[in-house]
Amino acid sequence: MRYLLTLLVLAALVISVVPGVFAAQVGGGVTPDIQTEDFEPLVWLCDDRVVSDDALGPGRFSGHGEELLERINSYAFEGEQVQWMTLVMDKNGIDKVVDVYATLGSSQGTGNDIEVNCRRVGWQGQDMFDSCNARILEERVQWNPDLMDFYQCVLTVETTDSMGGKFFVTIEAEDLDGMLGTMVENEYWFFNPMISLSITGDMIFENVRPGTSAYSSTILVGNDAERESGVMMDMFISGTDFYDSSSSGAMCPTSNVLELSNFRYFATNGAYSTRQDAQVDMAGSVTRNRDVEGYVNIEYGSAFNNPAPFYDSAEILQAQPIGPYWMANLLAPGAEMAVTFRLDLPAPCNGDFDTGSIFFWGEAI
Repeated sequence: MRYLLTLLVLAALVISVVPGVFAAQVGGGVTPDIQTEDFEPLVWLCDDRVVSDDALGPGRFSGHGEELLERINSYAFEGEQVQWMTLVMDKNGIDKVVDVYATLGSSQGTGNDIEVNCRRVGWQGQDMFDSCNARILEERVQWNPDLMDFYQCVLTVETTDSMGGKFFVTIEAEDLDGMLGTMVENEYWFFNPMISLSITGDMIFENVRPGTSAYSSTILVGNDAERESGVMMDMFISGTDFYDSSSSGAMCPTSNVLELSNFRYFATNGAYSTRQDAQVDMAGSVTRNRDVEGYVNIEYGSAFNNPAPFYDSAEILQAQPIGPYWMANLLAPGAEMAVTFRLDLPAPCNGDFDTGSIFFWGEAI
């Protein structure tokens, strides 16, 4: 009897802890906090980067709008252009990119002065895309027109009033949130450097006996372009006939003129001299030649490329040809050539010939 009673009490206790249920469903919710990354635009330089000539003064090799393949240092003059092809990407969407432009400034990075806007040009082909080598850390970027596009940037060098001196140049992209991305390949340019020649020494021939040869002191002709500009100069020489400014009854040998053909020069630059001169004369007014002593005759001209083109006719030194240039004829900033003149005075000759000139010219390449 006591056994049965214990069981009944335990059963009653079990029943008493079972809760009552009054509905069929129950639930709750959580509101997520989703924040999309404000992606900073990325800019990659692709392989179509070109420096091109202006229309103001085409040189020996490159004409208007043609690529300046001879430009080996980072300087440029008014009217010349630098052109980049870039790939711009924004994972928030390429249409969120509101501006892509080239900037100039004294330091690298964003925030420099905007000089020119870039033009969105669309897909440029697989080869161009591959040349960009677009990566985000170890991730190789795949083409997606919703996230990226090509932009062509063409910077034309302005006058010295706004572009004179040294500048870092790069391409920047800006999105709707003001986020900026920069091409990592900053370039460093010297725009509109001042160029000039230095001529040290005098060309004096005193008391020269008719029918003999006389030598001048050595003259130094140098590239005096603005310091640190890197401007390479292609060097030329020309001259005129000489006359007696006084009424002295000059005659040398048959008229009152001492012709330019009576002058020759010997030049040295580094390992080269006019003893190795190639004697090339493509369009000159005189036939270029080197005599047994290594002295070269002089082209007529009182202005650059006038009356005949100076290229391959009036260089100071024609030695070591590379491409269209004579490497021995080029001067770096601060470099100098040594030039000595010889006068072969005719006989008979009378007069003091003090009117006329021999000119040195330098063209930036």
